[in-house]
Amino acid sequence: MTSYTNWVANIEAQSGQFAEYWRCGMEVFGLDQPEAALDWCKSHDLTAQTQHTSMNESLWLPDIAQVRNPRLVAALRKAVIKLGGTIHTHCEAKAATSQSGRMQAIVTEQSVFKADRFVLSTGAWAGLTIPGLTGTPNIRPIRGQMLLFKLEPGTLNKILFRNGLYLIPRRDGHILVGSTLEDAGFDKSTDIATRQRLHAKAEELLPILGSIQPVQHWAGLRPGSPDNIPIIDRHPDFDNVFVNTGHYRYGVTLAPASAELLVDLMEGKPSALDPEPYRWQAALGRDWGSTL
Repeated sequence: MTSYTNWVANIEAQSGQFAEYWRCGMEVFGLDQPEAALDWCKSHDLTAQTQHTSMNESLWLPDIAQVRNPRLVAALRKAVIKLGGTIHTHCEAKAATSQSGRMQAIVTEQSVFKADRFVLSTGAWAGLTIPGLTGTPNIRPIRGQMLLFKLEPGTLNKILFRNGLYLIPRRDGHILVGSTLEDAGFDKSTDIATRQRLHAKAEELLPILGSIQPVQHWAGLRPGSPDNIPIIDRHPDFDNVFVNTGHYRYGVTLAPASAELLVDLMEGKPSALDPEPYRWQAALGRDWGSTL
C-alpha cells in the first residue's frame, strides 16, 4: 500500500504545487491513562514517549505529520486536470436514471452525465436520497467550527492536542484551532460563544494566543458516520455504482488507503485491506448512540 509521504510527493510532482506535508510531531495533554496510551502506540508501531511538562504529563509522538488541506486539494485538482480529467463545480445532482440494475446517468442542473461506472463520494450530503438513488446509511452532516490565528513563523512547531481540541501550526506562522462537533444539519453558520470558547481553550495550550484575535472563524460540514468508519463498497441497488464516503474526521488522513481499496473493489482484485468493516451492510448495523 502506498505510503502517505509518497502519495503526497506524487501529487506534488504531477501538479507542480506544494501541499505542505510536514512531519512536525504531536504532543498530547490531558491523558487519564498515559501508560495505557503508550502501550497502544507501541502495539501499533507508533513511536511515542511520555514527557513531564508544566501542564503535567504528556505524550510526545514525533512521527505524526500533517498536510495543509486547502493546498493539498488545489494540488490534487491541478494533477487531475493535467492527467486529462474534467472537474465540474456547482453542479447539483437532481436525479439518477437506471435500467436493468445499472445506473445510466446522473442528472444535474447543468447537464446529464453518462458513464459506464459511477463513484459516489458526496461527503456530508451522502446520506441524502435523490430520485432514483438511495442515500448511504447513517451518514449525516456534523458541523465543525474552527479558528485561524497568524503569528510569527516558528512560534509553534508541533501539533498540540488536549481533550478533542487541537492546534496545528503552519510553516508561515498560521495556527489552526479546532474543532467543534455539532449536530446542526446543513447549517454552516458560526457563533460568538463558540469563538470565545475555542479561543480560551487554545490560550490554555498556547498562552500567546490570548493577546491576539483570530484572523478567521468559519464552519465546515463533515460526513459524519458512527465510530468514524467510512463506507467503501458497491451500491446495493446497482452493479456499476460504488460508494466512498463517511470518513467523518479522517477524510484527508484516510484518502489514499480509501482510494486503493475502492479501486481494488471496482477491478475485482484482492485488497491489502479487509473490506468487510467498510461494507454497506456493515454500515446498516452501526448506530450513532448518544455521542458524536
